[in-house]
Amino acid sequence: MTADLLHPAWPLAASAVALALTPATGRRLLAVAAPAASAALAWSVPDGTRAGLNLMGQDLLWLRVDALGRVFALAFAILAGLGSVYAVAEPRRRLLGSAHAAAAAAIAVALAGDWVSLYTAWEALAVASFVLVLDGPGPRAAAAAFRYLLVHLAGGAALLAGITAHVAAGGSRAVEPMPAGGPAALVLLAFALNAAVPPLHAWLTDAYPESSPAGSVFLSAFATKAAVCALARVFPGFEALVPVGVAMALYGVVFAVLENDIRRLLAYHIVSQVGYMVTAVGVGTPLALAGAAAHAFCHILYKGLLLMGAGAVVHATGRGRLTELGGLARAMPATLALYMVGALSISGAPLLNGFVSKSLVVAAAEADHRPLVAALLHLASVGTFLHTGLKLPWFTFAGPRRGPAPGPVPRSMTAAMLLAAGLCLLIGLWPAGLYRLLPFPIDWEPYTPAHVLESLELLAGTALGFALLRRHLGGEPTITVDTDRLYRALGRVVADHLAPAAARGSARLEAAAARLTAPPLGTARAVAGPVGYTLLAAVAALALGLLLLGGPG
Repeated sequence: MTADLLHPAWPLAASAVALALTPATGRRLLAVAAPAASAALAWSVPDGTRAGLNLMGQDLLWLRVDALGRVFALAFAILAGLGSVYAVAEPRRRLLGSAHAAAAAAIAVALAGDWVSLYTAWEALAVASFVLVLDGPGPRAAAAAFRYLLVHLAGGAALLAGITAHVAAGGSRAVEPMPAGGPAALVLLAFALNAAVPPLHAWLTDAYPESSPAGSVFLSAFATKAAVCALARVFPGFEALVPVGVAMALYGVVFAVLENDIRRLLAYHIVSQVGYMVTAVGVGTPLALAGAAAHAFCHILYKGLLLMGAGAVVHATGRGRLTELGGLARAMPATLALYMVGALSISGAPLLNGFVSKSLVVAAAEADHRPLVAALLHLASVGTFLHTGLKLPWFTFAGPRRGPAPGPVPRSMTAAMLLAAGLCLLIGLWPAGLYRLLPFPIDWEPYTPAHVLESLELLAGTALGFALLRRHLGGEPTITVDTDRLYRALGRVVADHLAPAAARGSARLEAAAARLTAPPLGTARAVAGPVGYTLLAAVAALALGLLLLGGPG
């Protein structure tokens, strides 16, 4: 078998097409078999494997296997399988097809060897994720999906411009560390947008909660972690990423305080946890980069589990706001227990995977003599447990019931949660298995008495604080307004002032061209018209995008 046929993305890409032609029964089998095949390939393809072709004089290297790409590709394939099991109860063509396409594109980003291959997969991931959001119920999902698409097409345009300028200036066509400044700024902007770096993050918290329960599980894994992989490959050790990542870690937990929607609360914690990874990429030492990869792998599992639990609540009750939930523990004990595995994992509790990955990032900051960074990451961890591990489950599952009795949770949903929880526990108990996959060999033992005691003290102190302040931490029936305030203001400025000015400018350009061009030639409108109309169209698109970004939560 040639290397071309060993690409771990191929089974998922093929299944995305085949699902459109498969009846419901066959869809269930294909939905689970394709991710398993991709995971097996990601595990088994040897390091150094390469595959590509020459297309119109361009050498494309669409497969370049190394340890960094492998750990991300394996995580994407595993989550695609878990999410597919979760979605088996409702094996819709559009949901499963777009999910597998997104997983294939994310794997292709992780393993791309040249810029053209990376850009192609990057845009495919944006389109597939757009369909995943669009698959959600109701008109809010459609509006959020189109906002998502506008934002990511803008990010893709920045990426393409940066790549083009980089190659035109004599830069390498291979995806490798890029010198700072110039074209790198555009590439970094595109990566930062997909990583949901504030203030470029509002697309995530806007779109993910509007998808279907299964759709939000898939979405949580691909775009942000593909961006982390790209950052680690192209900008390792870029110092500006350290304060940005720390700010992300704190920003997400602060906004979770304000959030009432359970899936939007978890979406803010995606921003926070990706902040750990961005910080580690900025530190750039071998231990830090290994920590970024390990935490991305573990985050994909426990965040998927958390969103599965929240999705099960939405499925069973038809409600997703803390102010509308409560008293579900007796009716949904399995969902509560499995959700808490994810909640303790994301909070860094011993014996679970978050403990063995988050500690790598903090240890890397300490080893690089950054005590303030380590302290702020610990603080973000406290906020994570407060809201994901205590606030959300308490106000969802405890107290009086605020609505009708919940319906049953499909067995496939419970099975997927059980598998994800098992993986979180397996990695927590056997971290060496994860550490062997990392891009750099590490000599780190998470289970020291001091580290375990420190983690337990943080968790116990946070639980005590929650018990004392519980009455003040409940959800409020409000809509959180984030950086969309800025988008709305800019949208109004563009619509009220810039667009009319552009229209007047285009008319003047046409009139001037008509005067300067000889009438017999009749070329005034042929030349000037497109210029003016293009300018007007660009401004109108900008106005539409900014206004849509400021649409309802």
